[in-house]
Amino acid sequence: MRMLQKFLGFLVLFLVLGASATGALAQQQKRLAFVIGNAAYPSGALATPANDAGLIAQTLQAAGFDVVGARDVDQESLRGAYRDFLAKVSAAGPDAVVFVYLAGHGAQFEGDNYFLPVDAKIGNPADVPIQAVRVSDLTRPLAALPTKVNIVVLDAARPNDFPQSDQPLAGGLALVDPDPNMLIAFNAAPGTAAPEGKGPYGAYAQALAEMMRDGGLSLEDLFDRTRLRVNEVTQGAQVPWDVSKINTPFVFFDRAPDAPAPKVSEAESQADRTREIRDFDAHDAYVAALDRDTMRGYEDFIVAYPHDPMAKRVRAIIAARREAITWRQTWMRDTPEAYWSYLERYPHGPHAWDARRRLEHFDAAFDPPPSFSVIVYDVPPPPPEEIIYVDRPVLYFDDPDFDFDPPPPVAVVFLPPRPPEFIVLAAPPPPVGVFVLPSPVFVPFPRWINPPHDIVPPPDNIIFNNIHNTTVINNTTINENNQAAQGGGLTTGQKLTAGAVGLGAAALATKVALPPLLQKRAALQQGKQPGLVAPLSKTLATEHALPGADGKTLPLVNGKTVPLANGKTLPLANGKTAVPLVNNGKTLPLVNGKPAVADSRLKTLGKQGEVVTGQGAGAQTGKGKLRKLPTVNGVPVTNGPTVQDKLGKNNPAILSDQNGGKPKKFTRKDLAAGATLAPDGQGTGNGGEGGKKFRKLTGNGGGQAGADTNVQRNVKVNKPNVQVLSRQEKPQFQVQPKPQAHQQERRLPELAKQQPGKKPTCGHPGEPPCKQ
Repeated sequence: MRMLQKFLGFLVLFLVLGASATGALAQQQKRLAFVIGNAAYPSGALATPANDAGLIAQTLQAAGFDVVGARDVDQESLRGAYRDFLAKVSAAGPDAVVFVYLAGHGAQFEGDNYFLPVDAKIGNPADVPIQAVRVSDLTRPLAALPTKVNIVVLDAARPNDFPQSDQPLAGGLALVDPDPNMLIAFNAAPGTAAPEGKGPYGAYAQALAEMMRDGGLSLEDLFDRTRLRVNEVTQGAQVPWDVSKINTPFVFFDRAPDAPAPKVSEAESQADRTREIRDFDAHDAYVAALDRDTMRGYEDFIVAYPHDPMAKRVRAIIAARREAITWRQTWMRDTPEAYWSYLERYPHGPHAWDARRRLEHFDAAFDPPPSFSVIVYDVPPPPPEEIIYVDRPVLYFDDPDFDFDPPPPVAVVFLPPRPPEFIVLAAPPPPVGVFVLPSPVFVPFPRWINPPHDIVPPPDNIIFNNIHNTTVINNTTINENNQAAQGGGLTTGQKLTAGAVGLGAAALATKVALPPLLQKRAALQQGKQPGLVAPLSKTLATEHALPGADGKTLPLVNGKTVPLANGKTLPLANGKTAVPLVNNGKTLPLVNGKPAVADSRLKTLGKQGEVVTGQGAGAQTGKGKLRKLPTVNGVPVTNGPTVQDKLGKNNPAILSDQNGGKPKKFTRKDLAAGATLAPDGQGTGNGGEGGKKFRKLTGNGGGQAGADTNVQRNVKVNKPNVQVLSRQEKPQFQVQPKPQAHQQERRLPELAKQQPGKKPTCGHPGEPPCKQ
């Protein structure tokens, strides 16, 4: 009985532990992001969207998102890549957090928002739904998936350069309602357009990245602060907007308990939000109304400060918001009565021609009948002083016709000052390939900012492992925090941009992964577009010089080049310095401790790693001075006999394979077939002092051998593809005996006599004595 009780106890404990482990795994949060930056439009390239997308993607990587992204994509690529992304989200499970960021040109048409691919050709308003991607086609399938949080950011409310038309489109983006568990944000308020920045980054993307990096901010606080920062930086020319139906708490980063206290406590912030607008002074009242971004907040400001310089600007904000709400409710009704009701309020409003196009769809007259059911909207009709701001297709808050005063500075109680390292951001280096997003210079995070502990780490995320001042590659710490402080090391930004990841350029190491569809297309298109950095090859040309010299390609390590930091070659993981590769991966020998240059002056090979090269013109004729070079491992050449020494001694191990161990006698036919004799070191030559002397080879009869017996012409190494012989690869001379070899040997003296003017040699071993 006791055994049974113990068994049941162990079983219950096992089930409890298993359930706890399963629950812990189920609580882990997967973060996925889809980022697009379109800038290369045929009608005119935009300055910042590609860089903006790269900056947002890098920030999301640091927050633990598995990011895929691309730049300058066409419609087919955009739809296909997003379809693959939805499949990835579906497989992530119910706790997934999704972030979608689209930067480029946007447009609205008859109540729907559209994002323009780079191949969109808009000749008239009717082309928009055909040439562009409807945003609702992206958000609806995403909302249908069982995700935890969905964030969709459209950085696309920009001035459009569509052809002029007497039936213009409304500018900016249309007001929308998000689906459950979704937040939608625009870079500019509905019905308004943001001025195009000059770069390197847009005001909205930089402010959004700044607030995402601030640990502990809720989504509501994050986008409210983004709106205040953008309005401050652009001097009121841009007012971002967002709407949310997310009830689940969410932060991009956690703030450590030992982090410095915020300048404004959470209690103070909440108290300011519930405080009446009229209880602030005029300057703070404007900022408070902008922070709340509601019709009531703006109207309360007008009531409290009707003659303040900011009242004019606030009326323009109210006018745009009122018109956007009116159009949204009109479009939702989608009846002739609804469109007549809109035209009655805004006969020249931004959506006047959208309303007329819909009336034409219903085959209804543009002018309303004498009596019809007027729609009751949630907002009252616009007062006369507002009409001037909406009696046009699009509203620009920096329009000189309005002559708005610049907004007041934002008090710290509403918005902390910008971090010094995030005020001016360096432009990113050029993209490293087709479709690839730029990789901005990385700004390290404070040590008290960290991604939440309950997220699933993304695969192969270099940024995620290096958000502080330590570089971690393949779970190995490469550089510690104190290197930069000592003055001789690199900062994290430098590591990840100039020498990041130790084994490759930062653009390769930290680049955002392309969607699978675009990876295949990039492989086909790489190198066809001008201005792109060619992909790094996994093989090196055999004629390259020393590594890194004169801008030459660096040697490869794991398929990537080794960058130079402060003029020094970065060490490899095994502590050795990379050596250039030639001839199927074999290394060149060392010359004075450095890799030799493979060029046309290489003449012959000695033992392992030994190169014999000529000097000057004599090297080309076989008469020049020859010298030995050190081996690959730096061993002196005198540590053992060379091939020439062996040949000079008529080494039987090399020359006597087929002659019973005796020295082989070469006939003229053998020499003509390619067999060569090496110098014996006893003759005289015309080289310089200090080197081994070479003499001309002779026939058996004392005559000079033919040109085919020239040592340097017979050894075939005058090519770029130099191959260093290993110790097992000793030169082998294959001399095949011929049936008539003895007859030819008897004729050799006769042949030698047929060469007049040639004095036979004498006095050497194996030769007749010289006549006195």
